[in-house]
Amino acid sequence: MDVSRSRRARSRRARSRRARSRRAPAFPSALRTAVPLTAAVILGAALLSGCNDSSTPAEAAASRTKDASGQRQVAAPATAGDLQAAYQRVIKDVLPSVVQIETGGELGSGVVYDDKGHIVTNAHVVGNAKRFRVTTAGGRQPFTATLVSSYPDQDLAVVKLDKVPPYLKAATFGDSKKVEVGQIVLAMGSPLGLASSVTQGIVSATGRTVSEGQGGGGTGATIANMVQTSAAINPGNSGGALVNLNGEVIGIPTLAAADPQLGGSAAPGIGFAIPASMVKTIAGQIVRYNKVVDSGRAALGITGRTVVDASYRPAGVAVVEVRAGGAADRAGIRPGDVIIRVGDDDITTMTSLAEVLASDKPGQKTTVTYARDGAERTAEVTLGEQ
Repeated sequence: MDVSRSRRARSRRARSRRARSRRAPAFPSALRTAVPLTAAVILGAALLSGCNDSSTPAEAAASRTKDASGQRQVAAPATAGDLQAAYQRVIKDVLPSVVQIETGGELGSGVVYDDKGHIVTNAHVVGNAKRFRVTTAGGRQPFTATLVSSYPDQDLAVVKLDKVPPYLKAATFGDSKKVEVGQIVLAMGSPLGLASSVTQGIVSATGRTVSEGQGGGGTGATIANMVQTSAAINPGNSGGALVNLNGEVIGIPTLAAADPQLGGSAAPGIGFAIPASMVKTIAGQIVRYNKVVDSGRAALGITGRTVVDASYRPAGVAVVEVRAGGAADRAGIRPGDVIIRVGDDDITTMTSLAEVLASDKPGQKTTVTYARDGAERTAEVTLGEQ
């Protein structure tokens, strides 16, 4: 009996081992932890989205290609492979519309604006040059181009190819109102002279007002409503394209944030692009009129300089000159007055004044507080146009 029970026990253990050996083996822990988090999150979202629908993932994705207004929308990729394919489609579609621009020893990027050879770029890319060498994506021989007009106040310019190649492809510009934080974007251009390079990131903020420095080729412009992105923006990217996954240019990369604690070096992951709406407004006028006739930028109509207090701290903007018939002139502001507040915003420097005005519109009414002969005064001002 004891031997028989022992044999039966061994037989049961053997059958148990065989049953376990037929089960699917578990992944090693190292392999499990190596599964890309992005892929896991995207796949999980796709599976969850099908919980209330009996359709296949492809059918579910197709059903989400139109929003409530009937406008076509790009469905979220179901897998990491789909996301990669989306990147590659956008790059293949848009990169031919991004060019490299050379101005003597300087180099930047540009975006094909139309099929007539107009290319929009940054004013600080063209600088004082009038003639340029433009290399298209995949092109071996550069084309020559001529400056149409530059508008440094918005850091935008348009150049025109002297000879338009038949394969030139104009970019599609998107709607700035639809740009949202979290959208995936690609930055295309020639960073550090590496033509047709692409970096990726997201829209990390919108509505930023940013002032450029005048050193290092900057125009000193103060630009409102800029798109902030985590996509790498390096020297040479200026004038290129910030593109969404619909293949639309939503901005022109212009500058990267500088970190004073790093000696003014670029802060990683913080770049800024001029919004597509402003690009179309300025470039459209230059193409049509060879100049900007309606800037849309508010102005006081003064020439000023920053003044400091007894402790050498910036304390306001001294009015040096008042343009006849301008907003300040009509409000009774005179040379020698020191502007210390516009609306509810304190003014300490020319930059702070420019940033406040950049967020306003021509024709808008505001209050300007200024000092004259040691006394503080306030004037109602209807802003003019720059």
